Amino acid sequence: MKELDTFISSNPDPRELKRAIAVRMTLRGHPHREIMKILRVSSGFISKWKQAFVINEIEGIKLGYQGSFAYLNSEEKTQVISWLKEKNTWNLNELEYYIAEQFNVTFSAKSSYYDLFHEAGISWKKSQKTNPRKDPEAVARKKRCDPARDCRGTSSPKGSQQTTKSDGSSR
Repeated sequence: MKELDTFISSNPDPRELKRAIAVRMTLRGHPHREIMKILRVSSGFISKWKQAFVINEIEGIKLGYQGSFAYLNSEEKTQVISWLKEKNTWNLNELEYYIAEQFNVTFSAKSSYYDLFHEAGISWKKSQKTNPRKDPEAVARKKRCDPARDCRGTSSPKGSQQTTKSDGSSR
């Protein structure tokens, strides 16, 4: 019981704390209904963690999986983001190669590379050298070029094309 009190006072993860308090209250003779009301847990929760504590002591109520370490530390991540911001064009394969060469790291999921693009403020959805809004000339060209036109001034609206039958008469 002293081991349990020490664990509770050590300020564990809130999930572990709730488990430990439920176990301590049960061992002190509090009824399940009272514990359920105070901690807002189910009777099954109380029984499960009490049994885990009886079998494995404190280790039984601790969280199992703690997650994995990041592939890049914060300094390396900052270096990659700076490198991305310095470039004019971006390529996923080039980013993969850079990280593998510089830090000997290969991410298993492409989303990790996309997250780096996002943190650098780069959209990977559509590849372009620079933002066209920064080039007023390109914006003006795009505005002049109507989809119904072929950008040379001639219009070719849908449905105006005349087709001929194989016998030479028009439709």
